[in-house]
Amino acid sequence: MALHPYDLYDVRSLLTEEERAVQDTVARFTDERVIPIIGDAFDQGRFPKELVSEIADLGLLGSSLPEQYGCAGLNAVSYGLICQELERGDSGIRSFVSVQSSLCMYPIYAYGSEEQRQRWLPGMARGEIIGCFGLTEPHGGSDPANMKTHAKKDGGDWVLNGSKMWITNGNLADIAIVWAQTEDGIQGFVVEKGTPGFAAQEIKHKMSLRASVTSSLFFDNVRVPEANRLPNVKGLKGPLGCLTQARYGITWGPIGAAIACLDEALNYSKERILFDRPVAATQSAQIKMAEMARRITLAQLLVVQLGRLKDAGQMQPTQVSLAKWNNCRMAIDIARECRDLLGGAGITTEHAAIRHALNLESVITYEGTETIHQLVVGRELTGINAF
Repeated sequence: MALHPYDLYDVRSLLTEEERAVQDTVARFTDERVIPIIGDAFDQGRFPKELVSEIADLGLLGSSLPEQYGCAGLNAVSYGLICQELERGDSGIRSFVSVQSSLCMYPIYAYGSEEQRQRWLPGMARGEIIGCFGLTEPHGGSDPANMKTHAKKDGGDWVLNGSKMWITNGNLADIAIVWAQTEDGIQGFVVEKGTPGFAAQEIKHKMSLRASVTSSLFFDNVRVPEANRLPNVKGLKGPLGCLTQARYGITWGPIGAAIACLDEALNYSKERILFDRPVAATQSAQIKMAEMARRITLAQLLVVQLGRLKDAGQMQPTQVSLAKWNNCRMAIDIARECRDLLGGAGITTEHAAIRHALNLESVITYEGTETIHQLVVGRELTGINAF
């Protein structure tokens, strides 16, 4: 029996019936609703907001959170499969869901009060309230502890001043989860759109994640009530805990991008005739695509085990770093090779490879650069912090 070209080790057989159903549902959505429009959206630099209600109706927002908050209550492997299938369409679509779910809904659930959970999570699950995550600052980058944004207590309120940069969903967001220095350490605040002194400015001229909204956030004496402070965490472990959740999804997402690129290159190479034979009949093309299939297979096995560890409550941040490092590097290398196999046709967004390659330049950078994740693994091995 012939093996599936994008699942040579039958990784799908390791999934439960529910996990396979989740993957199939999101795959259909990606095939029918995302792929037909995403090339044009990328060209136009437009996030396809019309998809948000459909994404919400499928239960993809906060999918791992409990049903009592209007969420699907799925396991970690199912969430990973959601990310993989969405990124098969485009990294910008997966980024939207990842930010909403892991960086905004998760901290409200994990660090917020029950009143805050009831106030925001159901509307966020329905896609009626969009969130963004304000951690990165213009000068901070990979050093989030070097945070300049600060909040000072003033009566029953907090007054925020500072700025954040490279914020996905910033101009779409109804609320921002903002991390700021206080006299009692770093704390999280829910800042609502329209609050005086709070402004979002969209970042233009991007060559990556063009079908996604990226913004700068500015806080000029923004008054936030105590009721909007996340009460159950203090210190850098708060935002870093959110990043671990989001990075987990990112370990799955690039597999989808890599599969999309290999699928396109494989089909194109069978149809493209050079020197009286298909490109697919050449040794060089077959070796390149075999290498792609090998790396995709390894990445698939890596994330399934990571997901099982997460569902068992045993996942460690170093394991997430290893998978993000490996899988982002795998995907960006494959996207570039597929672009090459497509020849001149590969430079247009009528094909997926160049779009995925450009998007993955962001994915390999955000939420921990490749170097940062290498150093996390190195620290685990040696016991020495080389940051």
